[in-house]
Amino acid sequence: MDSVGLLVAGLRDKDAKQAYLCLKQLQAESEKTNAVYGFFDDLSEMLDDANSYIRTRAIVLIAANARWDTDNKIDRVIGQYLRHVEDEKPITARQCIQALPEIARHKPALSDAICRALRDANPMVYAESMAALIIKDIEAALAAISMPA
Repeated sequence: MDSVGLLVAGLRDKDAKQAYLCLKQLQAESEKTNAVYGFFDDLSEMLDDANSYIRTRAIVLIAANARWDTDNKIDRVIGQYLRHVEDEKPITARQCIQALPEIARHKPALSDAICRALRDANPMVYAESMAALIIKDIEAALAAISMPA
C-alpha cells in the first residue's frame, strides 16, 4: 500500500490524534494532487460509519477532492453526503455544511440539490446553542454558493 493508502487507512485509527494527523496530511495532498481521489470509494464508505469522527473525516476529504472528481463520483453519493447536513452529531453536521460550498464550487450542477438540502434542514433538532451555530453555518454556506468565487 502506498503512503496515501496508509494515510487513508489511518483515518480509522483508534488514536484520535493519529487519525487527525492523517486527515491533515490527506487534506494537504488533496490541495496539490488527485492522489487521495483514488481512494474515493473508501471515503464514501466512511460516510455511513457508526463513529462520527470517521464520518466527519470522510465529509471533509470528499469536499477537498471535489476539484478532482472527473468521474462524477460525488454526483453518485450526494444524497448520502447531504444526509449529514442533519447528522445526529451537531459537530459532524457543521463540518458537512461548512464543506458544501467547496463541492458546489467544483460541481456546480449539484448546487441546486445542495441549496435545497440546506434550506430544508431543521437545526432545531439540536440543542439551542448548537442550533444557533448551525443556522449561521447554513446562512454562510448558502451565501457562499450563491456568490461563487
